[in-house]
Amino acid sequence: MLFCNCERAHTPLHRPILSLMGRRCSPFEDPYLGKGCTLSDKSATLIIFGATGDLAHRMLFPSLYNLMSDGLLPSPFNIVASGRTAMDDDAFRKTIAEALKTFVTAEMYDERRIAAFLDTICYCPVEAGNAGQFDALAARARGLGDGPIAVYLSTPPSLFAPTAQGLAETGLVGPDTRIAMEKPIGKDLPSSREVNDAIGALFAEDQIFRVDHYLGKETVQNLIILRFGNRLFEPLWNSTAIDHVQITVAETVGLEGRVSYYDGVGALRDMVQNHVLQILSIIAMEPPAKMDSTAVRDEKVKVLRSLRPMDAETVRTNSVRGQYRDGAVKGKLVAGYLEELGKPSNTETFVALKAYIDNWRWTGVPFYLRTGKCLPNRQSEILIQFKPVSHSIFKRRNASSGLEPNRLIIRLQPDENIRMMLMTKRPGLDRDGVKVEEVGLDVSLDTTFSGERRRIAYERLLLDLLEGDTTLFVRRDEVEAQWTWVDSIVNGWKESDLKVMPYAAGTWGPSAGIALIERDGASWYD
Repeated sequence: MLFCNCERAHTPLHRPILSLMGRRCSPFEDPYLGKGCTLSDKSATLIIFGATGDLAHRMLFPSLYNLMSDGLLPSPFNIVASGRTAMDDDAFRKTIAEALKTFVTAEMYDERRIAAFLDTICYCPVEAGNAGQFDALAARARGLGDGPIAVYLSTPPSLFAPTAQGLAETGLVGPDTRIAMEKPIGKDLPSSREVNDAIGALFAEDQIFRVDHYLGKETVQNLIILRFGNRLFEPLWNSTAIDHVQITVAETVGLEGRVSYYDGVGALRDMVQNHVLQILSIIAMEPPAKMDSTAVRDEKVKVLRSLRPMDAETVRTNSVRGQYRDGAVKGKLVAGYLEELGKPSNTETFVALKAYIDNWRWTGVPFYLRTGKCLPNRQSEILIQFKPVSHSIFKRRNASSGLEPNRLIIRLQPDENIRMMLMTKRPGLDRDGVKVEEVGLDVSLDTTFSGERRRIAYERLLLDLLEGDTTLFVRRDEVEAQWTWVDSIVNGWKESDLKVMPYAAGTWGPSAGIALIERDGASWYD
C-alpha cells in the first residue's frame, strides 16, 4: 500500500482515499491553489449539461468546489458548463459565485478558493440537435486537454439520447468517456429500455453512471457495513427473526415549481421506483462475494427481480394512493395539489405499499413502503421490526410482561442515526415482580463523528464518476427490474380504476394508508 508523500496538509478524508487507491500525490505549491494530486486515471474534464438548472447550482457545483478544496480533483481540472441560455463565461461564473455563497458551508467558504474554482469553469450554450453548438463545445473541451472526459446529464430524460448523440457526432465519445444520467431513466419499462438502448449504443455499460443520489448518502452506505460488518445482525436478518420492515421517505414540500414534471408521474414513479427500491434492495440483498460494483449490484438485482408483482386485485389490498389537499405544514398554510396544479388530476402525491420478496430469506415478511409530499416531517427512515421472544418468563399475575419486540431504526435524514430498541430491567426491589422497560441504544453519526465534515452525497458520486467507480450507481438491469415491478402496480391501478384519496397537507396521508399496516397488527413508526 502506498501512502501520499506530499507535504500538503491533506484532509482526514483525503489520506485514506489515496492510501486505498495506492496512489501518490505530487507536492503542492499551496494547500488549495497548488498543482494538486496527479491521478492519471481520473477524468480531468467534466462537461455538465443542464448547468443552469437548480440541481447544478444547489448540488453539483458546491460539491465540485468542496472536492477541489480538499485536493481530490486532478490538476489541471476543467468544467465545461452547458445550458440552453446564451451567456458568456463571466456571466455564468457570476451565477455560480452566487450559488456558492448560498450552498457552501461557512467553514468551507474561502474567497481565494472560490476564485480559483471559478477559473476552472467555462460556458457553452447548446441545444439538442444544434450541430454547430455541439461542435463549438467539443472544440472548447479539446482545447482544455486530451485526457479522459466525463459527461453529466442534469437534463430531462428526453434529452439524454439527443445529447449523447450530439457528443458522439463531434468525436468526443471514446472508450474512456464516462457519462452520468440523473434519474428518472424513462417513465416506464419500455421508455427506460429506449433510453438505455440509445445510450448503450454509444457507451459500454461500465462507462454509464445512472445516478440515484440516495446511494451517495453515508447512512445508506452504512447499511452494508451494518449488515455485513457486524456478526450480531446477519444471523437474525431473515424471516425467522424479523416480523416486518418499514421504509418511509417523507417530504414536507409540495410541487415547488415542478408542476410540469410531476403531474402524470406521481409519488410511485418519482420516489418508489428509485430511492425507495434502492434502499429496499440493500436491506434485503444477500451478502456479496466482495465489495465491488459487480458483486454488490448482482445481489441487489436479485432482490428487485424477486419482488412479487401486483395486479388489479392485489393493488386494492396492498396499495394506497393519496393526494394532498389544503392544510398546514410546520405552521405554514399550504394550497391543495389541485389548486396548485390548476386542473383536475388523478396523480398521487402519496403512496403506501405492502410488498413481498419471494425468496428463501424473506418469505412471508411484509415490506411496508411509504412516501409522500406535504407530510408532517421531512424524514427518511427504515424500521426493522423483530419478532417477540417465543416465551416470556416475566409475566406477572393478571398483568402482561411488558416486553416489546426489538426494533432497529435507521434514520437517513435529516439527521443520520442508528437506534436499537432493547428491553431492560427498571431499577427497584421487584417485590411485585420484575418490571421491564424499553430503552434505546443510539449511534448518532453526527455525534460519534463530530470532528468529521458531513459531506454532500453528490461529492462522493461525482468523485466516483471521475474515477470510474460504478459501485454506487444503478446498473441497467437494476433499473429495468425496478420498472417491471412499478409497472405492475401502475397497470393494476389502471385496471381496477383505483382513485387517489385526499389527505390534508401536514398529515401522514389518507387513513387508508394507516389501515394498510394496522390491519396486520402493526403501526407506522413516525
